[in-house]
Amino acid sequence: MTINDQGANMTNQILWTPSLSQVQQTRISTFRYAINEKYGIQLESYADLYQWSLDHAADFWSEIWSLGEIISSEEATRVVDDISKMPGAKWFEGARLNYAENLLRYRDARIAIHFRGEDKIEKSLSYTQLHEQVARAAHAMKAVGVGVGDRVAGFIPNTPETIVAMLAASSLGAIWSSSSPDFGIKGVLDRFSQIEPTIIFAADGYFYSGKQFDSLGKLGDILKDLPTVKKVVVISYTQKPDLSELPNSCHWDDFLNNDATEVSFSQLPFDHPLYIMYSSGTTGLPKSIVHSAGGTLIQHMKELMLHCDLKREDTIFYFTTCGWMMWNWLVSSLSVGATLVLYDGNPFYPTPDTLWKMADDLDISVFGTSAKYLDALEASGTRPGSSFELINLRAVLSTGSPLSEESFDFVYRDIKEDVLLASISGGTDIVSCFVLGNPALPVYRGELQCRGLGMRVEAFNDKGTGVLNESGELVCTQAFPSMPVYFWNDRDGQKYHHAYFDEYPNIWRHGDYIEINNHGGVRIYGRSDATLNPGGVRIGTAEIYAVVENVTGIDDSLVVGQTWQDDERVILFVKLQEGVILDNALISKLKKVIRQSCSPRHVPALILETSDIPYTINGKKVEIAVKKIIQGRDVQNRSALANPESLELYKSIEALGG
Repeated sequence: MTINDQGANMTNQILWTPSLSQVQQTRISTFRYAINEKYGIQLESYADLYQWSLDHAADFWSEIWSLGEIISSEEATRVVDDISKMPGAKWFEGARLNYAENLLRYRDARIAIHFRGEDKIEKSLSYTQLHEQVARAAHAMKAVGVGVGDRVAGFIPNTPETIVAMLAASSLGAIWSSSSPDFGIKGVLDRFSQIEPTIIFAADGYFYSGKQFDSLGKLGDILKDLPTVKKVVVISYTQKPDLSELPNSCHWDDFLNNDATEVSFSQLPFDHPLYIMYSSGTTGLPKSIVHSAGGTLIQHMKELMLHCDLKREDTIFYFTTCGWMMWNWLVSSLSVGATLVLYDGNPFYPTPDTLWKMADDLDISVFGTSAKYLDALEASGTRPGSSFELINLRAVLSTGSPLSEESFDFVYRDIKEDVLLASISGGTDIVSCFVLGNPALPVYRGELQCRGLGMRVEAFNDKGTGVLNESGELVCTQAFPSMPVYFWNDRDGQKYHHAYFDEYPNIWRHGDYIEINNHGGVRIYGRSDATLNPGGVRIGTAEIYAVVENVTGIDDSLVVGQTWQDDERVILFVKLQEGVILDNALISKLKKVIRQSCSPRHVPALILETSDIPYTINGKKVEIAVKKIIQGRDVQNRSALANPESLELYKSIEALGG
């Protein structure tokens, strides 16, 4: 059901609201009803449920454990020792479980994974077949010597084999870490050399934009600097290659050539490591963030079952590589028994509507992507709602960067009118979300719907005080299960502490600039470490992007602050559409629209043309690196960028007209 509040200010406009019957049927509503009945209370709204989840955190997380029917061989002696302790709170002490066992709880003919490759490769695995492949992969890993605490690496595309390898590793208590094959050699080594893997899974290549790329050459160079690797397993994605030049290597099919039919799931503590994930590494060596099996599982089940209303009959897709945390999040959907859809390749190849045809063909009900993708889709002129029925589509998820108000309009106008559009935000740091969607709440234009259950998220002003209807630092003032257990090779915990707790002792500072309003909605204004500060007034970069990138002729933009004459001046770089000239008229237009839509403080001191905007491989603008460059400082770790050569454009702003 759609509501157009014509009398409201556009920024407060409700674009969609669920019907009463839709609200009552959501799992988040039935969860609230059950809490009321069990505890003899009257939680009448999501706001009430959210507050209860914070004030009664131990009861809340215990109920999530029960809701997810988490499989464990031993029960916990308590839910949490000290909810106010960050870092260091201990969750579900005494429990023994296995992440893979919880994801492989189903063994039937229902499809677990659909795979679609850009080069028309198609595969499907039932839950029975998935279990069988994991059994054989785990047996083979054990034969190589992989055991509890060993690291298993994947330099690998987004294929079913990647999930099989990860589940096999976690069944043994090993720790999984992956990197997509489009990373350069240095980028892979910056990550994997820190963790010293025992075994590495790779593919012979991958496809992108109609081209075939070889991975074996890079793999050979990578292995020269990974002396701990005992076995290399190669998936024949593009062809069955000759592996004679790769020591200790074998083909995937040969690796799985055994008679194992059952998986022996190692029973391990709740906080046993499951994943090692990495920060983007654009300002230094990537941080190696260790996430626990139990924390990841219970947090993901909460988000998938309650905030996404995911059920067994659903088919869920997220456009991601296995080097982005959304892959880890998507894989946890197996715990619900849903069908996962994996796609590998360029989402605009051979046509911009490729993913939507797939969504129609596979009856996708939850479609996840990035804000950048939705913006590019609209710019391409694609109107999926006009070309496809999308009958089962009920939710579109977006993350990676703030979703513009115009993209909200695009989804409801040109994709589907009756759909939940959930802009979500969290990060690799917590392998989950702080702010996300809710199928029982309305969608406001430009807003993230709500803070996640059990996540005491606040916006702190400059005085360290929580505020409403004002922008501030995103902080979390109460512990939660999916906090990292530690950083790899950080024996005294100083790197971990410095990353999140230096600014506010015992309070998680995430590094985002947000505003929380009276009805619980949230706006994200970009990274707080990239926040502009002209005249001492803090400004989020997303506010400027939302305006500038809606101006005709602007293809992309990037805004940074530069120390200038004892203050900070704002510099806006614009990438222009073909045939457009950055003349005085366009500069005046940009300044006028920024002043009118934002404030005089937002107006850039300089507007300069650039031919490229730097992005990370995961599609995030790299403001901090550009700020370093224009300050004359070097950016050492460029391997995390999709287009590192673009930084050269910013070495001299004088050359750009500044």
